[in-house]
Amino acid sequence: MEQTYHELYLRVDSNYADFIDFIFTLGYEAIEEKDGDIIVRSNDDMEMLRFALNEFATKMSLATQHEIQIKTDIKVKKNEDWIKKYQESIKPISVGNFYIRPDWEAPDDEKQNIIINPALAFGSGHHESTYGCILQLQNYLQKDDTLLDVGCGSGILSIVAAKLGAVVDLCDTDEQAIESAQENFKLNHVNYHEAWVGSVNFSHNTYDVVVANIIADVLVMLSQDLIKHVKPGGVLILSGILDKYVDKVHTKFQQMELVEKYKRNEWYTLVLKR
Repeated sequence: MEQTYHELYLRVDSNYADFIDFIFTLGYEAIEEKDGDIIVRSNDDMEMLRFALNEFATKMSLATQHEIQIKTDIKVKKNEDWIKKYQESIKPISVGNFYIRPDWEAPDDEKQNIIINPALAFGSGHHESTYGCILQLQNYLQKDDTLLDVGCGSGILSIVAAKLGAVVDLCDTDEQAIESAQENFKLNHVNYHEAWVGSVNFSHNTYDVVVANIIADVLVMLSQDLIKHVKPGGVLILSGILDKYVDKVHTKFQQMELVEKYKRNEWYTLVLKR
């Protein structure tokens, strides 16, 4: 074991899901969310990661036409088997009838269990936006409904939907996310219908439920594509929306009926009906 390891602290002024996905694509797996920071741990020097994050923030700012501010700090710490300590810090979480846990924690026999290992994929139910989506899926998804999960990440929302009896499609622009989601489906012994690398516009189908837990500015950009893939009378669940952006997002979807506006801390989940 090395005597020291490196920690990079990242703070982002907007939804940081895209930053976590980006970090995973660079091969880093020990990632923790704590007190508004993203913490990345590695035995290797982190200066190249800091450079890559600054470049990514610049490109995201151009793509979304919103300046994304980030702050980074790197620390060198004494090695005390940080992987074990990190795993011990991740606790299961209950969301309605679901119990979401890493595979090293015991199951809850009173609930439906979902295994998601946070060190291997983003989206374990702990983040407010993911929590909100899981809660609303239980409220609005019916058995045998068709569902599309846009920007699926770890696949946790698709897995919830599959366990609720839905026929599930999922997509993400990140190939690694699709691979991770497929592995998590196997881990949880559920099936999906289709999965693809790309966005919502790759599908020619309409769905009873479409769920998109992604950055607010991307929801705005995808608004018309998301709406047209919802069946008449169907439901669209949007999340990943900070409170300061909720009106902006709602305005882009105002042709749909707002059924519910759920808030957990500073994060909103919107439920709309076509």
